[in-house]
Amino acid sequence: MHIVKVDATESTNTFLKEMCQQNTLENFTVVIAEEQTKGRGQMHTSWQSENGKNLTFSVLVYFGDLKIDRQFYISKIISLSIHKVLSDLLSVNISVKWPNDILSAHQKICGVLIENSVKKTQINYSIIGVGLNVNQLEFENLPNATSMKLISNTSFDLETVLQDLVESMKKYVEILYTKNYQLIDALYIKHLYKFNKPSMFKSGSRSFMGKIVGVSLQGKLQVELENETIKEFDLKEIEFVNNLID
Repeated sequence: MHIVKVDATESTNTFLKEMCQQNTLENFTVVIAEEQTKGRGQMHTSWQSENGKNLTFSVLVYFGDLKIDRQFYISKIISLSIHKVLSDLLSVNISVKWPNDILSAHQKICGVLIENSVKKTQINYSIIGVGLNVNQLEFENLPNATSMKLISNTSFDLETVLQDLVESMKKYVEILYTKNYQLIDALYIKHLYKFNKPSMFKSGSRSFMGKIVGVSLQGKLQVELENETIKEFDLKEIEFVNNLID
């Protein structure tokens, strides 16, 4: 694992992407920043982080022969690898909010942004950006955010947590290398937030009751409606009405 530390950058994903364009990098090269001036989340959202208190980093992972139609497995294994570390370090229930946010109860503790490089019909490599709230105690205008320190009342060493996360990623990536999709699916569903629990959702201007029953191969959320039909939703097409975790 090669770690590149920068004091400040607009985005560690962008920084690592530019490095990939200029050189051939080793697998699991990591770029970590003290400060991200334009940290990005899913679908052009932003990521806020107090300098020196949290982890904002990106990891390069090569996949080689992973077919494009299975790219959501990258999201699954990365969220599972983070889930494993946080579950081991914190004495609370940790879950995965589809597609790959990490929650403690209803509060968001970690966000992930995955950008894939495609070669013909396969994923060549992925740049995986992670924003993990570690020692931050206050989140301005983010009432549903939390951190490892808020949960445990304990300060954590950032470098140690980073090492734990990358080592966990390596283990779960190895599962994907072996194409053990069945195991990945089972683990992801096991830890999926609100799985098979009646919940109020919103899609566009319409609110409705339903329950999450699965995720499609393409990564769409499968929700069983009150009439017992199953409808699939893409990212940002559906949200929980209580808005507790957005």
